[in-house]
Amino acid sequence: MAVPSEMSVLNTTGKYIMSKKLSDDSDELLRLQGVGWFKRRIIKMGTLYLTIKHYTDDAGMEHIDIVQSLSGLSDTDENRALDWVARTHEDDTFGKVTSKSRRVRVDQVQNDWLRMGWTPDTEEHGLVFTRAESKQEENGVNWVADQTWGFEIINEERRYVRHVFFQGPNGEKITLRLIYDYQGPV
Repeated sequence: MAVPSEMSVLNTTGKYIMSKKLSDDSDELLRLQGVGWFKRRIIKMGTLYLTIKHYTDDAGMEHIDIVQSLSGLSDTDENRALDWVARTHEDDTFGKVTSKSRRVRVDQVQNDWLRMGWTPDTEEHGLVFTRAESKQEENGVNWVADQTWGFEIINEERRYVRHVFFQGPNGEKITLRLIYDYQGPV
């Protein structure tokens, strides 16, 4: 389902389901992140749900708090402050990961893949840019994933989308696009 036209990248609060039909296959990226075959099959068979609460706190800091659920099997909280401060997070799939997030203008993004395809209002208000890193000493594998989040027109419908540029442990580079169906307000 399309995102309502009045929704902007300044407030993405809502419930979403990742569209398997429209999103790129993430199996190779997950493999390079050290996710085992059995867990990758569960992820591939399951449905990924996002519940997003996007707000600005009393100090003026923008936050995006996400509860990520895979077919009701496991929930992961992903709370982001858009201040570009590195924070460590640990979950069942990726282990210990350090990530940071901020809002950026599209023209500030160096990577073409992360910069292209966004709606005019996303370009006007800026993308959410995130970087996540896993370290060999903590998880047995090194990787870096840069993402941009915003809205795109997919099949003539406005969708919440994430572009991913992944660099694997041996220099592998993967680009993929994750597209979400809007399910309604929180």
